[in-house]
Amino acid sequence: MNIKSLLLGSAAALIAVSGARAADAVVVAEPEPAEYVKICDVYGAGYFYIPGTETCLRIGGYIRYDIGVGDVGSFDGATSADHEDGGSNDTFYKHARFALKTWTGQETELGTLKTYTETRFNFQNNNRDSGRFGTLNTASNGGGGNTASLNFAWIQLGGLRVGKDESAFDTFIGYAGNVIQDTLVPYGGFDTNVVQYYFDAGNGFSAVVSLEEGSGSDTIDSYVPHVVGGVKWTQGWGAVTGVIAYDSNYEEVSGKVRLDVTVSNELSLFIMGGYGSDDNLTDNTWVFPAGGRGFYKPWSGNWAVWGGGTYKFNEKTSFNLQASYDEGKNIGIAANVAYDIVPGFTVTAEVDYSRLGDDSVSNWTNISPGHDDAIGGMLRFQRSF
Repeated sequence: MNIKSLLLGSAAALIAVSGARAADAVVVAEPEPAEYVKICDVYGAGYFYIPGTETCLRIGGYIRYDIGVGDVGSFDGATSADHEDGGSNDTFYKHARFALKTWTGQETELGTLKTYTETRFNFQNNNRDSGRFGTLNTASNGGGGNTASLNFAWIQLGGLRVGKDESAFDTFIGYAGNVIQDTLVPYGGFDTNVVQYYFDAGNGFSAVVSLEEGSGSDTIDSYVPHVVGGVKWTQGWGAVTGVIAYDSNYEEVSGKVRLDVTVSNELSLFIMGGYGSDDNLTDNTWVFPAGGRGFYKPWSGNWAVWGGGTYKFNEKTSFNLQASYDEGKNIGIAANVAYDIVPGFTVTAEVDYSRLGDDSVSNWTNISPGHDDAIGGMLRFQRSF
């Protein structure tokens, strides 16, 4: 065998081996496409489709820290017994909260199917005159039983809503201003289970009918529900709203009317008046007397009025004011400045004043004995997301 033959044979062998290896090459499988979250813009910002469904979900909430000082009767202060001698000391009222919210939406052949939930978790002491009674005002998860609370959990299909909500006597007509302490003169009960129907004509007219359970001592005592009805007319200049409620426990009727006016891009004003019957609410012969205040007429006497507004200095800063008065001559005034440090983080500084009038019903804000009025302040830090 000569060298030429040897070289040719070696080359042929290499070609054969290379061809065999090529035939046995490993084929790498293509990766399956990842299923990314898809944005849903049907119901506003922040929604996304739950993978594999047509349901849009939004998750949000806030973290809040309140520091209150002053008199207990302003809803801002607190007292505690002294550890050494048991005397009464003024102290801070501090409250931390984490609130978790969820919204869902889906279009169906019967209309939009929506849900909303809000759960709150709290750590706080109490807005209470503990020192007067020789007790400590201790901070804890809940500061008196409200460690966690289910504030909203409702389902709505079209105009029909069922579940845990706040009373339409308050939500439909609106809360009493953009202040922290908006109930120095109270304007309605809040927590309740509901069966409601909302109607929106699409031209500015809307209405609601709500069957409600109430809560606490105002929970219904039979199969007869509390009943709330309301109508509203909304236009570019503002709105006119009226609500009426029947308290099935005490068989009393209350109502409120409200005018909202958008004066300019910077200034908005409101005034709201309430009136309610109270013969049974003030009857102390009942086994469970109401003490003059009911779920839908929590103010003193037959009538009360609230008014105020908001002025926006710029995109970051606003001034809010609310003043209130009832037939019992109780007065409430709350004013604050809210400042957005960065988007989603707001600091609010508020001053509150309450005065106890010729109130034959009760001392609503618990102004200390021997005093006719109370003043306090609160600083709130809130991160909303």
